[in-house]
Amino acid sequence: MTRVGVIGCGLMGSGMAKNLIKNNYEVIVYDINDAAVTNLVNEGAIAASKPEALASQVDFLILSLTSPDLVKDIVLDEERGVLYRMNQGTFILDMSTNDVNITRQIHEIAQGKDVEFYDCPLSGGPDGANNGTLTIMVGGNKDRLEEILPVLQAIGKHIEYLGESGAGQIVKLCHNMVVAGVISLLSEAFLTSEKAGVPKEKLASILQKGSGQTRAMDVFGVNILDNTFDNVKFSLANMTKDIHLYRNLAEDNQISTFVSDITHQLFHLGRNKGKGNLDSSAVYEVLAEIM
Repeated sequence: MTRVGVIGCGLMGSGMAKNLIKNNYEVIVYDINDAAVTNLVNEGAIAASKPEALASQVDFLILSLTSPDLVKDIVLDEERGVLYRMNQGTFILDMSTNDVNITRQIHEIAQGKDVEFYDCPLSGGPDGANNGTLTIMVGGNKDRLEEILPVLQAIGKHIEYLGESGAGQIVKLCHNMVVAGVISLLSEAFLTSEKAGVPKEKLASILQKGSGQTRAMDVFGVNILDNTFDNVKFSLANMTKDIHLYRNLAEDNQISTFVSDITHQLFHLGRNKGKGNLDSSAVYEVLAEIM
């Protein structure tokens, strides 16, 4: 039986682990949250005591972590790094949203160890992770892509190979910048509409019937309409982190970021106001407080 390790068993990692179990993979899991690990053990997973303990036992290692620094530490730390314990010919699938430069650095080092490192960031949120319907954006060596597809297909519905190492992260960061910008503009437009005398619900109805229609309205707009910002689809803190990574990417490629500047400021302000654990749509509250 093929063994898959999952490091990071939060909202995304736990859903992926469950679907891997359903698809008859032997799944070994690690998370600093013991309760998350226990829940997956009850589903049929095997618990690992630490990340490096599972590295030599698996054919595929999935990372679902919260920051680029954490990914780099877990993979490359000289004493504990999982890369140095992986068997030759195995795979690391980084499903975190990561810095492109760090991704390419890990990929290059992994090549020297005969381990394939793929960046595989996700879209679809916790519902997609639980239902196995995630969109997976893949960057890495094309010649071994077929070998990772069965694992990806166990957890995702839409899988697209985008190019060499870093390509998946590039697309994910650009994608999330667009989503954050749309959420910000929707929030301002709703506030303007209501201030001028038309309820935001009526504006939303017209937007979704006209050329202003957007998937972001379907996913995040409900929270704005109902003021249910604790219904977290994607946290404001995580979106702020992704906007920061996007801006690093743009600046590295000499792209001026004046279009994204205001969105960047709004999300950082929201995080600084203590709204990081709320949904990204809580930017609506940030705007309402300063208008």
